[in-house]
Amino acid sequence: MMRVLGMISGTSHDGIDVAVVEFAERDGALSGRVLHEASTPYAPELRERLIAALPPAPTTLAEICELDTLIGQAFADAAHAASGAVGGVDAVTSHGQTVYHWVDGAHALGTLQIGQPAWIAELLGVPVVSDVRIRDIVAGGHGAPLVSFLDELLLRDRAGVSAALNLGGISNMTVVGGDSLVAYDIGPANALVDAVVVDGGLNDLGYDDDGRIAASGTVDEELLTLLLADPYYSLAAPKSTGKEHFHLGYVRAAEARFGRSLEVADLVRTLTALTVRTVARDVQSAGIGFLAVSGGGCRNPLILGGLRAALPNIEVVLADELGAPADSKEAIAFALIGWCTLHGVAATVPGGTGARAPRILGTITPGAGALVLPQPLAGDVRSLVLEAGN
Repeated sequence: MMRVLGMISGTSHDGIDVAVVEFAERDGALSGRVLHEASTPYAPELRERLIAALPPAPTTLAEICELDTLIGQAFADAAHAASGAVGGVDAVTSHGQTVYHWVDGAHALGTLQIGQPAWIAELLGVPVVSDVRIRDIVAGGHGAPLVSFLDELLLRDRAGVSAALNLGGISNMTVVGGDSLVAYDIGPANALVDAVVVDGGLNDLGYDDDGRIAASGTVDEELLTLLLADPYYSLAAPKSTGKEHFHLGYVRAAEARFGRSLEVADLVRTLTALTVRTVARDVQSAGIGFLAVSGGGCRNPLILGGLRAALPNIEVVLADELGAPADSKEAIAFALIGWCTLHGVAATVPGGTGARAPRILGTITPGAGALVLPQPLAGDVRSLVLEAGN
């Protein structure tokens, strides 16, 4: 058995999600017990510095260097707490914090995650797998959504066409049907709403808690139609995007083209409706019968309720029904990726990222002492069953 701590701060860049999974393998069949899950918010001043450095804002190499250290230290502290909660871990996978994802048309050319993993390795004394996206990009993929590897294992035995949807800053979806799989970023989930909430200082959380702000507003169908015309939505999958495209300036530019500004509650409601419309449109067009939802957006009743209302003939559930807690599924996915890397197993699905072939992901930072890897797995992971540790 091996205990792996998975860690990520997603495109909402509001904090660090962690999950400790105890994996056991037999003849390619993998089981995982989720022993611990938690979320640690960034310190307000660190989040402010991070937001100020993100594109399209100008920044400096000095600021990136400092943020790399500060975020690395924050990840190390979160890792130390999670490891202590379960009596120790054997390895860590740290996704870090994405600060830029370089996409040119239909191709991803580079990606940058910061949060120096050496801080984790030094504090815990165990190996740390990091920088997990770039190998897939070098192989012709988008480096996203990497969670499609986990999704495929959890959905492969379901009848018909099923999908896993993650609603973070960006919405992404994995669609599995028979022997086929496609995964891609749909568009903004919480990114645009979060940007407006932060810019307006609408609350201290930096997001629309329980959809309260949106609930007090009205959808402006004209602005929504303008937003839905973004060329990104018509690109063929696989495709990826991020806050390089969907950010506060994007919203303000849309308002300028629209010719007027909305009351903030109406704007937030319209941006929330954009998430529901873009996701529902893609779910319907894929002929999906079962949809498992995860990520922060699934806790927004206007988003989850809106999807269920727009998809009355589709079973819409939380990812918990697949054994992956909805709030920590991405952290679980990166724990799985780290286990695979340490066992010499490719942890990508070409249909999920567009790469030429599967690749073993990441870079390994040794812990205390010599780096000793497990015996490589003979073959691929054939199946995965997740369960709660308690």
